[in-house]
Amino acid sequence: MSTLKAILFDIDDTLYSTTEFAEQARRNSIQAMIDMGLDVDFETGFRELKEVISEFQSNYDRHYDKLLRRLPWKALGGTNPALLVAAGVVAYHETKFRQLRPFRDAEDALRRLSENTELILGILTEGLEIKQAEKLIRLGVVKYLDPRALFISDQVGISKPNPKLYRYALDRLGLPAEEVMYVGDNPDRDMAPAREVGIITVRHRGTGKYADVPCDPPPDHEIQDFHDLLAVLEREYGVSC
Repeated sequence: MSTLKAILFDIDDTLYSTTEFAEQARRNSIQAMIDMGLDVDFETGFRELKEVISEFQSNYDRHYDKLLRRLPWKALGGTNPALLVAAGVVAYHETKFRQLRPFRDAEDALRRLSENTELILGILTEGLEIKQAEKLIRLGVVKYLDPRALFISDQVGISKPNPKLYRYALDRLGLPAEEVMYVGDNPDRDMAPAREVGIITVRHRGTGKYADVPCDPPPDHEIQDFHDLLAVLEREYGVSC
């Protein structure tokens, strides 16, 4: 039975449903812009917003400005474009305030695992430094995490799927790869590089956008939820949960 000293978690679509949250937040933002005076039908506005996000990526901070630029000028309906953009931003953030919650079983698992004082719990995530840190605070999971084990790609300066990000985490923790587990959802950006450096890999399938993407080679373990994770930890690694 392997000795397990640390478990690192991805955030998006692992600790909470990023896919479902983002869909709802973006829908709410388009409706708020229409309510503010944007003269476009909802489906057209939402489709164009999704294209903007696809083209400029999710961490770009001018999605709504780009949306307005690609719509016909008359779609602004005589409204100051700053008000339209602000309406979208406010609606997105209000959705974040109301709905950004961890999976219930994820929080329960983190709470139970945090009671094991010999086990380091941490985060290894892709994204902007403050944006990812904000998610951890809003999800209410910081209290379960070891402050030495928070690795955000933007802060580290190494992005997924570069295996150097995972080696960096191992070096900072002072642990060999075989004593560290990584739980994530993306076969290519989470599982493959972690496996390359020898970390124990756990794929959280869930219902996110990568749930049906093949994982080759397969991870060491595959779970549907965090109850499955607790069972794996107890059965395979002797971690009392």
